[in-house]
Amino acid sequence: MANYLASIFGTEQDKVNCSFYYKIGACRHGDRCSRKHVKPSYSQTIMCPNMYQNPAFLPNNKLNESQMQNHYDAFYEDFYCEAAKFGEVEEVVVCENNNDHLIGNVYCRFKYEEDAQKACDNFNSRWHAGRPVYAELSPVTDFREACCRQHETKECVRGGFCNFIHSKKPSPELVRELELAQRRHLKLRGRDARSVSRSPSPEPKRRFY
Repeated sequence: MANYLASIFGTEQDKVNCSFYYKIGACRHGDRCSRKHVKPSYSQTIMCPNMYQNPAFLPNNKLNESQMQNHYDAFYEDFYCEAAKFGEVEEVVVCENNNDHLIGNVYCRFKYEEDAQKACDNFNSRWHAGRPVYAELSPVTDFREACCRQHETKECVRGGFCNFIHSKKPSPELVRELELAQRRHLKLRGRDARSVSRSPSPEPKRRFY
């Protein structure tokens, strides 16, 4: 029985635990959900809900497509560099959904759980763009399960109100630049962040404080 319960944990067959919270770290029912949202006590992934303020959702937005991409790239670079100060970043995912429980959510998966905890603790005492940052450990470990596959092929009919993550993409050149900077940084300090002293990570344009 125990093996069976473990095998269905967080799936649609699990009648006790919420499968959406387990896969995505957020549920449209929130605290009113009839199933349990078991918050992890340790995880490689942190989530900052409603952190990215997407100008596309502002009623007075006058930015063109190129300007909105530049706006997002600046945010992505800033967040990535701040997160990298706490350890090796494996993936950053930002939601471009427009529903209440996913709008502006930012996920960051670290290589090590202890680095995720340090980042989570630090971010909860920080501000960004004039707003306090809130961070929590997230159960999400596999973004292939959390992200909408139809969105990747531009076939999702739910649009911004889909209950799976619509991941907003940074410019490929920026991703390459940040990953290269992190590899250089890791080479300088050694591969295992837990066994060597840290050296300063690449400095972002200052938007955190």
